[in-house]
Amino acid sequence: MILEVCVDDAGGLAAAIEGGADRIELCAALALGGLTPPPGLMALAARAPIPVMAMIRPRAGGFVWSAQDGRQMRDDIAAARAAGLSGVVIGASLADGRLDADLLAELVAEARGMDLTLHRAIDLVPDRDAALGLCRALGIGRVLTSGGARTAAEGARALAAMAGQGVTIMPGGGIAADTAAALVRATGAREIHASCSVPATPDARLTAFGFLPPGQRHTDVDKVRALRQALDHIGAGPPSG
Repeated sequence: MILEVCVDDAGGLAAAIEGGADRIELCAALALGGLTPPPGLMALAARAPIPVMAMIRPRAGGFVWSAQDGRQMRDDIAAARAAGLSGVVIGASLADGRLDADLLAELVAEARGMDLTLHRAIDLVPDRDAALGLCRALGIGRVLTSGGARTAAEGARALAAMAGQGVTIMPGGGIAADTAAALVRATGAREIHASCSVPATPDARLTAFGFLPPGQRHTDVDKVRALRQALDHIGAGPPSG
């Protein structure tokens, strides 16, 4: 079982590696759902002993991007490549929720030769089968998804239905050591995505001054280790892609 942990700072990167993560999703601002990490963090992560995927998301909010956003995303992919990261996590939507095939094709072309994951833009699509078909056509081999639900556990039935369509389905959303086994049994997933985080307890003035968003969390090495151990005790299930 592959455990991918999302992190947004150097401390989180170290905790994920120490706890036994197999792969990192590298972000900035996880409190906002994850944004493109800065160059310095990319450079630090490139020295990690495990693969690192950079989130490519230039701003918070939805996934309908302007032409300027698209140019920025292509430049960010180039920066991730130059830093030596293994891959990128991408996504783009049209106003009606369908995946933006044209922009995704441009991003895939920019990332040629890198590992690719489609992020949770797929949880907003009106037709998941069509979205997975587009991923296959573009060569996006992995999809991070909660099955269109708030959490992966709530979307387990949809996640199971998405399996076996030529794309690796990686459940994410609210997964912890005590929920992983049931989710894997229900979906047959072979890769799991989690934050393994705990609430931060900063000086309240940081939030009051706007220096820190409410709900800030940080990666916890004990939670990573507990999830790693839970996954190691799960018998191999059927492949999900």
